[in-house]
Amino acid sequence: MIRRATVVYIILLLVLAGAYYYLNNREQPAEIELTVEPSSAVAQEYLFTAEEGTPTSIRIESKSGEIVEVARGEDNAWALTQPVEAKADQGAAEAAASQVTAMRILDTVPDLDPGIIGLESPEYVLTLKFTSGGERTVDIGVITPTESGYYVRHADKIVIVSRSAIDSLLELLTHPPYLETPTPAPGTPEADAIPSETATP
Repeated sequence: MIRRATVVYIILLLVLAGAYYYLNNREQPAEIELTVEPSSAVAQEYLFTAEEGTPTSIRIESKSGEIVEVARGEDNAWALTQPVEAKADQGAAEAAASQVTAMRILDTVPDLDPGIIGLESPEYVLTLKFTSGGERTVDIGVITPTESGYYVRHADKIVIVSRSAIDSLLELLTHPPYLETPTPAPGTPEADAIPSETATP
């Protein structure tokens, strides 16, 4: 009985000694240095490059035949040329020109039937002239299913362009940037020149 207990103790001691030896002599894992690569900013692509310059003429024609056009004159001031010739609100026209340069491409659309996305017969046609002397025509189709952009065809390529920029331009059709003429004060020569309504007897 005593001999068996001694054998058990000896085996236990051997096991403990082996475990101690293994734990102290095993290969330590190499320290791994975690380095986080700085995320590179996603390059934003726009429909028109900086080399084009700034717009000197903006013309929008709808599928139904509505047309509005503004252009810079020799004095660098904007004027309406369509639907009528008139002085333009400089702030509104300049804002439209800024939207042209902010037409951001969200995605490209290869191999898609133009008829499905409203480009077989475009909803709108945008014609632009730039200070570089170039002229560009852009066909605008329907809004994407996610409503984030419009299908656009430019230079034989179909892309999705940010909806906000295009919507701002399309507002020119419904609200042409006419220069608002202030109403003259009563008693002034300008007010006297306005014909008054003649009462019906």
